[in-house]
Amino acid sequence: MSPVKENLETIIKELPQGATLVAVSKFHPSEAIREAYEAGQRIFAESRPQELEKKVAELAESCPDIEWQFIGHLQTNKLKMVLPYVSLVQSVDSVHLLKEIDKWAVSNQRTVNILLEVHVAQEETKQGFYDEEVVDLLFDAVNGKYKGVNFCGIMAMATNTDDEATVKADFQRATDLFDYLRDTFHELKDFNILSIGMSSDWRIALEEGSTMVRIGTAIFGSRGY
Repeated sequence: MSPVKENLETIIKELPQGATLVAVSKFHPSEAIREAYEAGQRIFAESRPQELEKKVAELAESCPDIEWQFIGHLQTNKLKMVLPYVSLVQSVDSVHLLKEIDKWAVSNQRTVNILLEVHVAQEETKQGFYDEEVVDLLFDAVNGKYKGVNFCGIMAMATNTDDEATVKADFQRATDLFDYLRDTFHELKDFNILSIGMSSDWRIALEEGSTMVRIGTAIFGSRGY
């Protein structure tokens, strides 16, 4: 059995019912993605528009029902390289980006599924909205401000530390916010994704209620290029 297939099977066995695995394929070649696809994985995530476009073209024929997501910082001048191909943009981290995605969606008669990236980590360098900003955005959403965007939940990253207590606390904050938002904005019928947890901390994230984990290195190994 290949390492990729073995890694996938190990992770999938630990996933609770209702949790979605996103295989983070950024920096790994299409051959590795095809290997994971043949092992049963269907959802993959990229963080660079040019790399996404390249892989979409390379894998379209051999992996017909592959599903792409975008998890990196998305510049507004790169929307046309990403939005036509992805089922979800996880990393909407500014009002400006949100408005530009909405504008693109309306002009292309599309609906773009998004997660709002929230800031829960202790590092100020992490991107994302603060709690009160997310609340304001969703008030606008339920009042019809965004015509081309479907708000599907939130995404967050924990502090980059080996201290499990800190990571756990970060994820608890994200979960508390997610629960509050889901209860408050029940008009948003698809608001059901809490995307927390990566290769180093996904088990903690699942314990704290994650519904979607983003795992790369633990599946594919070190970066391919």
